[in-house]
Amino acid sequence: MVHFAPQIYAGLMVWHPPSQRVRDLIRQCAHIVLNPRQEWLDEFDAAVLAASPTIASDPELAAAVVRSNHANLFFWGTANVRDPGAPVPPNTGPEPLSIARELVRRGVSEFPLDAYRVGEGVAWRRLMEIAFELTSDPAELHELLDVCSQSISAFVDATLAGIAAQIELERDDLTRGTHAERRETVALLLEGAPIPRQRAEARLGHALTGTHTAAVIWSEDPAGDLSGLDRAAEAFGQDCGDPRPLSVLASTATRWVWAAGSPGVQDGFPALIRAAAEWDGVRIAVGPAADGLDGFRRSHFDAITTQQMMARLHSTQQIARFADVELVALITAEPDRATDFISHNLGAFETADTELQETVRVFVNEQCNASRAAARLYLHRNTLLRRLARADELLPRPLAENSIAVAVALDVLRWHGNRTG
Repeated sequence: MVHFAPQIYAGLMVWHPPSQRVRDLIRQCAHIVLNPRQEWLDEFDAAVLAASPTIASDPELAAAVVRSNHANLFFWGTANVRDPGAPVPPNTGPEPLSIARELVRRGVSEFPLDAYRVGEGVAWRRLMEIAFELTSDPAELHELLDVCSQSISAFVDATLAGIAAQIELERDDLTRGTHAERRETVALLLEGAPIPRQRAEARLGHALTGTHTAAVIWSEDPAGDLSGLDRAAEAFGQDCGDPRPLSVLASTATRWVWAAGSPGVQDGFPALIRAAAEWDGVRIAVGPAADGLDGFRRSHFDAITTQQMMARLHSTQQIARFADVELVALITAEPDRATDFISHNLGAFETADTELQETVRVFVNEQCNASRAAARLYLHRNTLLRRLARADELLPRPLAENSIAVAVALDVLRWHGNRTG
């Protein structure tokens, strides 16, 4: 259990208003905080997520933490525009309290304090920069920074205390009912605990023999319409030939799903694609089909790996299959090395237009057979050859000497949501 020190906040209740000049300066600071430049928010978000890889690798939780931190900034800024320098009450709005719900429903017992403390530190450094831009008077700066330092620290402590209390409420709520039993049973199976198969099947209402295909279905907007998650789960089961797939509420806006069976190699996921098109906020990561209890676990973990890759690359694609991204997930596990790999193998070709990049990718996938690649791209063979010649001009090494590495680098770019080509 996490313990905070709300008495720090209470200590500010004996409040002595700052001078009128400093109140004016605090109000100016708060106005700037309420209208931040995008690059400042990007820096703030990147620092917070870097402090907690567990959060950063979970797209739903990462989005919730970012929303919560932005809400805290605006909450503090609004309070200080209204009454500069006065104690700011804790933010008990929907954004920070949703963090408690997400943590508990994932079975996380430790609150990610580092992420909030790093955010506090980044905000404080930016506030100091603003203060030094507003005044150069030593006495004013001393009073301004002293009041703001106490205000921010007390506000964050009080807000975290509120979240901690909400965590306990959510934990009490979640440990009651059939959902808790299903979630607990799945957790035991995934951990490899020696729970009897028949008992697990009875609790889940799902056979653990035969072939399984797992999926992680989620939305990055837990406050939105979440009915699309259940519709996508049903469509996933339909594509796999299972009218009643096992669906477990992993968190507010995430479903862990297992279907008995698998889609045909040529069939793909037509029902799932249609459902995703209707609910553009829904994202789906699909594991490979596998047999038995080990397959139940392995397919799920591969779906989780796929989800984490989509989050890591900020991918905008709605559906990803582990079979299609296994190599990309492996290469991008260390983002800095992945960036170096792309730059080393693509050079100037990294920023070429997507049509030219797709031509090269298809050419390599067709075993560098120009006739097959031209047919697949609906191009004249000579047009294809001209594009390949242009690619060779941009690549650090001729394509014929480095085709596999180039194709892998292009595949990473294809899944990357922040590509500039």
